[in-house]
Amino acid sequence: MKAVVFTLGCKVNEVESASVVAALENAGMEVYDKLCEADIYVLNTCAVTREAERKSRQLVARARKFNPSAPIYVCGCACEKDKNSFLNKGVKFVCGARDKEKILSAISADFSCPFDGLPYPRQLKTRAFVKIQDGCNNFCSYCVIPYLRGRERSRPVSDILREISAVDCPEIVLNGINISSYNDDGRGLKDLLAALADEDKRIRLGSLECSVITEEFLAAARRLKNFAPQFHLSLQSGSTAVLKAMNRRYTREQYLGKCDLIYSYFPSAAITTDIICGFPSETEEDFGQSLSMIEEAGFARVHAFSFSPREGTAAFAMKNLPEDVKSSRLKRLLAAADRAEKKYISAFLGKTLSFIAEEEKDGHTVGYTGNYIKIYAPAAIEKGVGYNVKLTEAYADGALAEIIRS
Repeated sequence: MKAVVFTLGCKVNEVESASVVAALENAGMEVYDKLCEADIYVLNTCAVTREAERKSRQLVARARKFNPSAPIYVCGCACEKDKNSFLNKGVKFVCGARDKEKILSAISADFSCPFDGLPYPRQLKTRAFVKIQDGCNNFCSYCVIPYLRGRERSRPVSDILREISAVDCPEIVLNGINISSYNDDGRGLKDLLAALADEDKRIRLGSLECSVITEEFLAAARRLKNFAPQFHLSLQSGSTAVLKAMNRRYTREQYLGKCDLIYSYFPSAAITTDIICGFPSETEEDFGQSLSMIEEAGFARVHAFSFSPREGTAAFAMKNLPEDVKSSRLKRLLAAADRAEKKYISAFLGKTLSFIAEEEKDGHTVGYTGNYIKIYAPAAIEKGVGYNVKLTEAYADGALAEIIRS
């Protein structure tokens, strides 16, 4: 039997889909992650923006084009937010973001497949994403995710260590909805890192909040045998006034202080971030502070997007800025982000870094350094293996590099 598990949205969604993939494969099914002709479709949806919700609803029709009679099982945040919009499309089964294991029960009932809960995710790449927690208690005024994912809850350290030891990948990414809040009976994220101190696999962290950046946390990260010094530190706005309206619990100055602290422990660190432009209360002066923040913080990469009003959030009731204003600001933000990324990469030209080969693309072997510079190295080197490389010149969205033979 052939199944498709198709995913929209964040890395947490991808991890959860990978667990469904593993369960279906364990039951003897042939599973694909791209839409194609199949006997079963599992669609994992997203609701972080209006556009993501729209694409999620369109997935049902897209799947039916390949096999109109195949049962479709839908889960995820878009279903949690509006279950009826999927039931009205005649799908076989719908569940939300918090109970995706019910998908297996539904498939088992329909096809008599034996399942024993959600297994560890099926890891398909050289970088394995390990989910350490779910949910968020922050309730930023623009974000619908806490209402869909629920309150924060964390996996036990022991279970996380077992999964990591079972993963045959050279890099592990610890991810979740808000990993900064990780808490296993009083043990926080720094304690989890301490438990991984002797792990040979490269350890990378998912998105972080300012609150977790402390001397103790950074010291724990530095003690790891193979830590990837990339810190995705969510900003959202460079204006303290807008941050307050967003219900983000730090100021511009506090954020910059956290960046300085990171650089004091990891001088070559890549600090990457998210910035929203066009929030309802954002003035042109506020937006200018977001632009200037890119250079002041020394960002290596910026994920920039315009404000998307989400029904049910505090910001939904605020007066939305004109679309042409949001569009203009986004273009300027993207241009500043591009300049910052090129500047960061140029600082490492001529230097030697380590990278893990991940895939072949356009005659190169492609992978990432610990500080998240995309490397294009000579082809025909072994994937899944770490190499020392000398960066020679900027190229595409990263840098060309030559292998340093020991």
